[in-house]
Amino acid sequence: MATKTTKPAKTNAAFLKPVTPDEALAAVVGAKPLPRTELTKKLWDYIKKNNLQDPKKKTNINADEALKKVFNGKKTVTMFEMTKLVSGHVK
Repeated sequence: MATKTTKPAKTNAAFLKPVTPDEALAAVVGAKPLPRTELTKKLWDYIKKNNLQDPKKKTNINADEALKKVFNGKKTVTMFEMTKLVSGHVK
C-alpha cells in the first residue's frame, strides 16, 4: 500500500516581510517594522486590552481616539474593513 507524502505548508513571504507603521498606527502597535502577522496580533491585543470589540456584534470594532486615526475617523468598523484600513497605514 502506497503512503501519501505530505509537503510542508508553504508560508507566504509577503506576510513575513516587515512593514513600517505610520505615525497613527505606531501609536497603537509601536513604531518598529514588523511582519503583518505580528502587526495584526498586536492590533488585536490592543483591541482586547481596551475592550473595543462590540459585545453584541463581535465582528465590529469600536474605535477609541487612537484607533479613529487609523480607521480614518470612523467610530465603528468591521474586522474586514479594519484589515483594509490598516493596510493604508503601513509602508
